[in-house]
Amino acid sequence: MKQQLLKKIEDKKIKVGVVGLGYVGLPLAVEKAKAGFKTIGFDVQAEKVKLVNEGHNYIGDVVDNDLKELVEKGMLKATVDFSFVKEVDFIAICVPTPLDSHQQPDISYVKSSTEEISKYLTRGTMVVLESTTYPGTTEELIKPILEMGSGLKCGEDFYLGFSPERVDPGNLIYKTKNTPKVVGAVGRDATEVIAAMYRAVLDGDVCEVSSPAIAEMEKILENTYRNINIGLVNELTMLCNKLGISMWEVIDAAKTKPYGFQAFYPGPGLGGHCIPLDPYYLSWKAREYGFHTSMIESSMMINDQMPEYCVERASKILNRQAKAMNGARVLVLGVAYKQDIDDYRESPALRVIDILQREKADVEYYDPWIAEYKYKGRKYQGIAEITPESIATYDLVMITAAHSNIDYNMVQENAIAIFDTKNVMKNIKSRNNIEVL
Repeated sequence: MKQQLLKKIEDKKIKVGVVGLGYVGLPLAVEKAKAGFKTIGFDVQAEKVKLVNEGHNYIGDVVDNDLKELVEKGMLKATVDFSFVKEVDFIAICVPTPLDSHQQPDISYVKSSTEEISKYLTRGTMVVLESTTYPGTTEELIKPILEMGSGLKCGEDFYLGFSPERVDPGNLIYKTKNTPKVVGAVGRDATEVIAAMYRAVLDGDVCEVSSPAIAEMEKILENTYRNINIGLVNELTMLCNKLGISMWEVIDAAKTKPYGFQAFYPGPGLGGHCIPLDPYYLSWKAREYGFHTSMIESSMMINDQMPEYCVERASKILNRQAKAMNGARVLVLGVAYKQDIDDYRESPALRVIDILQREKADVEYYDPWIAEYKYKGRKYQGIAEITPESIATYDLVMITAAHSNIDYNMVQENAIAIFDTKNVMKNIKSRNNIEVL
């Protein structure tokens, strides 16, 4: 089986399946197809499937013309029918792994997808989980489901591995194509074949590790590292505010050191599909062994409290104007979780708005990338534009995303008060109405 698959990879005879056509799955499907492998994408959302089959792109990291051309050439198509699994030799599972209402891992999407795959799995197929999860998922959860549902044996009849997604929406340098990959699989042969499949598609290096658990833990480490360091600077930011010191200037000074320091920056909280969630997966798994990840949990507590802290600071700014939060007109600039993208998953700005509204503030938002968003079952509509006249009507402008296509000079010239949680106005000289986190 190993030699047959390696030959099929070399000859571009592998047919690829991608389960989940979101921020991870669609770019991966496009790159597989561009590399010469016929690809079938699956999604439970019929609208996404329809858009793909019409050649209409909905993901920022995919080039519109690439998708259209691949569909027209018959290299890429999408379906809502899981029986497509019978047709493919390689399956990447790229489904969401969110947290539930109790901040515990919700792996229901992974489990249900695996159960459906097992019904149609054929001999000689590679199955790879890309969704971020806790160490042990691939071997403890996916492997038994696939074996039981298919009657096949892992390592003999099919290969199973884990290769964590590395997607950074809006990154202008690193995309799916050129970002290095990590592969850990069940058995040496599986690792070699799955790594060969990725090497046939991607320009980035492929790092082979000894097991799926190593690859799963590696992904958690990547994002926990960032979570902890961001927690550190957020905590020091709160201290620096009491000391009357600019944490932003402190960081700028510290990063002049050419070794031993990497700059992380404070903000209103953590957003995105990985950093706010992944440490919870590790903490949850650690409790199974009676182990408490105290440093990780402390950083999560600090980062989780940042939206509340920012609202408290906003309240103090209003208080200096003899204004109560109750009834104050507040404009939130930016609800995306990072600059210049239309992704608001886990964005701290959503929590900031929610808390402001609970404090009875009259809140509106403007985001040139996001006209509307959904949060806690409600739909929120942004204002269509900002003008000098409209900015002057707000008691406070809170900047919660550092979008580059906003005229911050105009905002500064017309705003009564500004709370800049991203230090995006650092180069504006007139600062009489600006307070920085």
